[in-house]
Amino acid sequence: MSKTYEELDWYDVPQYYDLVFEEDTEREADFLEHMNEVYGRSRGRRLLEPACGAGRLVEAMAKRAWKVQGFDLSRPMLDHARARLDRAGLGAHLFDAPMQDFRVRGKIDIAHCLVSTFKYLLTEDDARAHLECVADCLAPGGLYVLGFHLSEYGIEQRTRERWVARSQDTHVICNIQSWPPDRRTRLERVRSRLRVTEAGNERRTETHWDFRSYDAAQVRRLLRSVPALEHLATYDFTYDVDAPRELDDTQLDVLLILRKRVATGRRRG
Repeated sequence: MSKTYEELDWYDVPQYYDLVFEEDTEREADFLEHMNEVYGRSRGRRLLEPACGAGRLVEAMAKRAWKVQGFDLSRPMLDHARARLDRAGLGAHLFDAPMQDFRVRGKIDIAHCLVSTFKYLLTEDDARAHLECVADCLAPGGLYVLGFHLSEYGIEQRTRERWVARSQDTHVICNIQSWPPDRRTRLERVRSRLRVTEAGNERRTETHWDFRSYDAAQVRRLLRSVPALEHLATYDFTYDVDAPRELDDTQLDVLLILRKRVATGRRRG
């Protein structure tokens, strides 16, 4: 077996990134539709995915007759997403934009960002700008389902996650390691390593980045700074629609259900 080692951003290899997370796609799509039924008030089928990546949920929701828009900063990811839509005979509006400054076509009934991409926004101003952009594009009563991992301040050891995925002659092992978060800087260092075996060849990639850290109190403070969105409920990455939970630090993965407030005007006498 030949081996190569490449210093690549894992977002430059969307076919492998996609394979790692593909298993949860239908369960996530079911969860989004259920949240819309329970909490949504705009009742349309217009959907937005900030940081849509390789397009697995773009395709899944388009198959369910949602009118989908999505954006990302990674050209390889967007190209991959468009190619998979073409293969499936589906359409969606995909475009290049940063998370803190974007515009969409018309109004949106539900938006979602499920896999901690929100934590790439490294300042409070950028995080707030993102939430305000989402609120601006939502129809009154529309939802934003936002998922990410809380940070465990005070720990001293590194944490690790591992995924293994296989498709035909491709085998992918993904290892993600996080260093203890710094409460002062609000940063946590992260490293991902992919080991890909494909057609008898092995490739390895390694990527480093920083995430912004959050505990539950910091999340609540941020949400209070965006009054256009109200926090309705919290779930976790089991996607169990019958198991809402508290927004606290007892469990680190959170799915926030946020809804755009419906403006009410006073009648003049």
